[in-house]
Amino acid sequence: MIGSEPDVLWRPTPESIAATRLADFAARVRQRRGLDLGHPLDYDRMWRWSVEHLDQFWAEVADWSGVLSGVPDDRVLPRREMPGAEWFPGTTVNYAEQALRHATDAEPALIAVTEETLAGDGAPVEISWSSLRGQVGAFAATLRRLGVRRGDRVAGYLPNVPEAVVAFLGAASIGAVWSSCAPDFGTRSVLDRFSQIEPTVLVAVDGYRFNGRPHDRRQVVAELRAALPSLRATITVPRLFPDEPPGGRPDVGPGRVLAWADAVADEQEPRFEPLPFDAPLWIVYSSGTTGLPKGIVHGHGGVVLEQVKQLALHGDVRPGDRFYWYASTAWIMWNIATSALLVGATVVVHDGAPAYPSVDAQFALAARTGITYLGTSAGYLTACEKAGIRPGEAHDLSRVRAIGSTGSPLPTAAFHWVYDAVAPDVFLGSLSGGTDVATGFIGSSLLLPVTAGELQRPMLGVAAAAWDEEGRPVVGELGELVITEPMPSMPLYFWADPDGSRYREAYFEPWPGVWRHGDWLEVTERGTCIITGRSDSTLNRGGVRMGTADIYAAVEPIPEVADCVVLGVEEPDGGYWMPLFVQLAPGAELTEALVGRIREAIRSQASPRHVPDEVIAVPAVPHTRTGKRLEVPLKRLFQGVDPHRAVNPGAVDDPSAVEHYLALARERAAR
Repeated sequence: MIGSEPDVLWRPTPESIAATRLADFAARVRQRRGLDLGHPLDYDRMWRWSVEHLDQFWAEVADWSGVLSGVPDDRVLPRREMPGAEWFPGTTVNYAEQALRHATDAEPALIAVTEETLAGDGAPVEISWSSLRGQVGAFAATLRRLGVRRGDRVAGYLPNVPEAVVAFLGAASIGAVWSSCAPDFGTRSVLDRFSQIEPTVLVAVDGYRFNGRPHDRRQVVAELRAALPSLRATITVPRLFPDEPPGGRPDVGPGRVLAWADAVADEQEPRFEPLPFDAPLWIVYSSGTTGLPKGIVHGHGGVVLEQVKQLALHGDVRPGDRFYWYASTAWIMWNIATSALLVGATVVVHDGAPAYPSVDAQFALAARTGITYLGTSAGYLTACEKAGIRPGEAHDLSRVRAIGSTGSPLPTAAFHWVYDAVAPDVFLGSLSGGTDVATGFIGSSLLLPVTAGELQRPMLGVAAAAWDEEGRPVVGELGELVITEPMPSMPLYFWADPDGSRYREAYFEPWPGVWRHGDWLEVTERGTCIITGRSDSTLNRGGVRMGTADIYAAVEPIPEVADCVVLGVEEPDGGYWMPLFVQLAPGAELTEALVGRIREAIRSQASPRHVPDEVIAVPAVPHTRTGKRLEVPLKRLFQGVDPHRAVNPGAVDDPSAVEHYLALARERAAR
């Protein structure tokens, strides 16, 4: 923090900087534009150029990557306002074509791993680039035969399996718009999303395995078919019942029922539709903790350029790498992981629970498949640290060059654990972005040191800053994370928002023309960044603001605490109630002694002003389906908001857990 010595865990060398893809990019920029970006390359100097000269920066990314060559600067961003920025008008980009253009069978395109594989039953399945191209071409031809046209929606109800990648790329290749839900979503949650977009084709799995247990989804698929009259066909993917006819009863819904094997039987070279830069690529969804999830539409060109930048220039991912990020098809990290194909890397596809058959599952997977970039969540790394495991001693992780973490702030203790228990020389990058832009705002660079508990910098081309309530940039204190210049992957629009009012309300209030993301950001005097949680769940006691992540960082190391959630509830009489709800580890009890330890940990490690008013034991802590604590909806329950408006059960990992908080809220209101 400010005024203290930075706890640096990893440093680059001039030699390591010179070997990065970013150095290669900078050399090309220097040659073409005569820009001096430092010797060795200076990240901060490059970042300033990238945000002050967006047209030059993105023209160079497009040219260097081979996505678009020779676009003059004045045709990169002729309309700069937000929302409504216009990028690369008159150009064409097809995501699927870009993802498959690196095809070479020296390395596989996909490596598929299941829970059974990790438990010792069978080997990973490798899919070559030529086979992936052939399957994508076959699936696209099937869509065309079914009458699917550019702009039609193709929906996937699928786990993280190769079929999801093939279906997505096949849809993108013809200009159809992809959207997916994970199969752990129930019927209502899926329909909340898919009913809005009226898909023409549904690609659906018959079941899946999670934590060693099979989950039959045939009835859910039948219910989806019956409730989606727009369907022309359902293509069924067998996982649990390979010997059964596809789709069950064909009379339960509209359209034909096809087997996946038939949809990809006629392997052929794909035929790519040339698409405008801003043609819709996919529809992803906000967490949907209040009301129906918002359908966020991203474009082909913006996603391609942002992902090439993020993966190649920040992650240093290249052909020959094996890239992995634990994700479900309902989380934007699945889209980002699949995008590693854009830079010619092999994508490792993992269908299963994050810690099955044991907590070190992802490290075992890395050793088994030769992963070079291991992406995961802060929650997973924290769970490994608390379990006391030492993956670097138990597994051969010699090929793992980098570890990425996102989803929530990574505690300082987890940074230290990675360098102690995984590898002392690995590059650990903590990233913060969002489904909203399908990329990161604050991220990592191999040009910069890794400091415990901090993110390195705003990413290239991202004009990120912390603003106070008056809209002034602040350093060394918490502010709203804002983006003051457009990014290519900002949403084209929200689905079913014809006048753009929901879009503007979501991001461009209270400052028109400035993107307000809803996170608290501190930019330190050293330029590093600290994300402390959602700004609307920030703890503000006596005018002193603190992010919830600071509380969790103090409490999570306590062995008796399995999980926790803290709320700052503004009350109608001007009071402020701050409870800490704790889910205890098996066998633990919330004794006065434990409460005292929790309070002291917060007092000493976070802030004496933010010691909770009460510590309350609860059976579970609910999260969104992307793993974030349900802070704001729970806060609204205690503020007396109608439960149906406060919480959308379909967006919660365990809706039954919310009932306990609702009962507590009613009990408190009755006092």
